[in-house]
Amino acid sequence: MSTPASTSSFVSPAQARMVELLATLAPGEGFTYSALDGVKFMRTNASTPRVPVMYEPSIVIVAQGRKRGFLGSQAFIYDAQHYLVLAVPLPFECETEATPQEPMLAISVRIDLNVIAELLMTLNDTRGPIDSEPRAVYATPLDRTLSDAVLRLLESLASPHDARILGPSIVREICYRVLTGSQGDMIRTALTHQDHFGRISKALRRIHSDFSDTLDVPMLAREAGMSLAVFHAQFKAVTETSPMQYVKTTRLHHARLLMVQNGLNVSAAATRVGYESASQFSREFKRLFGVSPIDDLKRLRDHDAWRANAEEPPAKPNATCHVVNE
Repeated sequence: MSTPASTSSFVSPAQARMVELLATLAPGEGFTYSALDGVKFMRTNASTPRVPVMYEPSIVIVAQGRKRGFLGSQAFIYDAQHYLVLAVPLPFECETEATPQEPMLAISVRIDLNVIAELLMTLNDTRGPIDSEPRAVYATPLDRTLSDAVLRLLESLASPHDARILGPSIVREICYRVLTGSQGDMIRTALTHQDHFGRISKALRRIHSDFSDTLDVPMLAREAGMSLAVFHAQFKAVTETSPMQYVKTTRLHHARLLMVQNGLNVSAAATRVGYESASQFSREFKRLFGVSPIDDLKRLRDHDAWRANAEEPPAKPNATCHVVNE
């Protein structure tokens, strides 16, 4: 991996203040909850290699350090100059550039589709389908208005009273800025079910809601209102993988969370996420993560690597999404 890009060459006062705030709000590696549901801080103190990850629909703004994501043939960078937008829950691979002197510091804002729908109604958005097929993930240049809103959000989160009173409106503003920005069409399309991307987005939310249930492709295709062949083709166009491979990946990420954070053994975690065979679960786990479930747990616990490369902590009560491996 290349040497992390230094932020010292040019750091605006706003970016310097964001780094200062995040260094305090995210004192430990991994994810740290904020006072607002759906808003988390991210910190990594050293470069990490390319690993499988899964993000919930979210907006990720990096103040320092750099992350590279890989989805099939696509590659995208999100750093102090580019923010990441995911309109759907998506498994991909990611590597991080950071040093102890300049850790990777970021904030993640979950995309609440109810808020997006309300904003679209307020905007009286009556546009039809967009001309080009949207992608599920984008890295987009960070402009001044969005950067200012993120800084104000971080300032408010440093105070419990400000977080409770001011935070929700600033989160709403951030969603508005992204929705009306260059990639806003992607989120708008994910919310609607009028075209292929929107229908696949609905199927992905169904998978993440009911991943432990019996899910078969014909059923998902029927619910999406597509023929089996079209569903397969459009699903792969959005996720770069097949429907059943996506289901397996989702189950494996959730099982990893259950084993490390909830203390479940391999068999119990496999059963909880919908596997009937623990041996099949172990084979597929090793295929995705490169090691067996037992060896993965031992490595993470023995070397205290979990917080640096970990999955997102379990969702707070009433939270609607809880899928991230970082």
